[in-house]
Amino acid sequence: MDDKYWGIEDEVEDNLTKSIEIELLLEGIYRLSGFDFRQYMRSSIWRRIQNRMRLDKIPTVTRLLEKAVHEPGYIDVLLNDFSINVTEMFRDPHFFYSFRKKVVPHLRDLPEIRIWHAGCATGEEVFSMAILMEEEGLSHKTKIYATDMNENVLEKAKRGIFPLSKMQTYTKNYMQAGGTHAFSEYYTTDFKNAYFNSSLKDNIIFFQHNLVTDQSFNEFHVIICRNVLIYFTAVLQNQVHELFYESLCPGGFLGLGDKESIRFAERTGSYSEFNGAERIYRKI
Repeated sequence: MDDKYWGIEDEVEDNLTKSIEIELLLEGIYRLSGFDFRQYMRSSIWRRIQNRMRLDKIPTVTRLLEKAVHEPGYIDVLLNDFSINVTEMFRDPHFFYSFRKKVVPHLRDLPEIRIWHAGCATGEEVFSMAILMEEEGLSHKTKIYATDMNENVLEKAKRGIFPLSKMQTYTKNYMQAGGTHAFSEYYTTDFKNAYFNSSLKDNIIFFQHNLVTDQSFNEFHVIICRNVLIYFTAVLQNQVHELFYESLCPGGFLGLGDKESIRFAERTGSYSEFNGAERIYRKI
């Protein structure tokens, strides 16, 4: 047989082996921890696995599973690797500007406003929303529920402490998002960090919630889940959209990331496109 065909066969075999190993690893993580990554996009999971193998000089995925099973605490390392923690204050400022100008007017007359930030990571967007609602004079009747599957990042979020080196970028985002004050009014600093005013946390409730395995826990006027669903398979996306639909009150708003859409979900007919450019939808 031609050498090139042997090469193709070897590649197919390697891919099959890798696929089996990844399936076994994710099944093992689920059984050991209850966290279910089996319906996450394989390309995203594989990048995280490769990074961990490189950092710990581990030759195979199977060896990762062995460490997760036998080495105390290693499962937590993998859970941190697999959770999605990329965020910043007023991320995609045009989204927050649109929310301020177009969504907030629909919330003003409500006796109470309940907002759910699902997959909040380290909390930057949660604090952004708290600032926005304070500037709009609505913080006194707003409750923000900030959830994530990762307890470690939630602990960071609760502290409201962010690197001082990022404040220049965050200030620019804040201004582009329609901020009405000096951004520096909301925090104090030392030589390393910015400490956001504790009053911003008065109306924020942080707690663990897993979009994959947990159920609805309240009825909300707004659900923000940005740049999380892109890591899920279509099956899992539909499952989460069902959770969001059950959790939104009639006329409630759903905000997604700029690479996400309700358009191809099974629940697409259950929403109107309130602001398609900013991925803001309204429950019919």
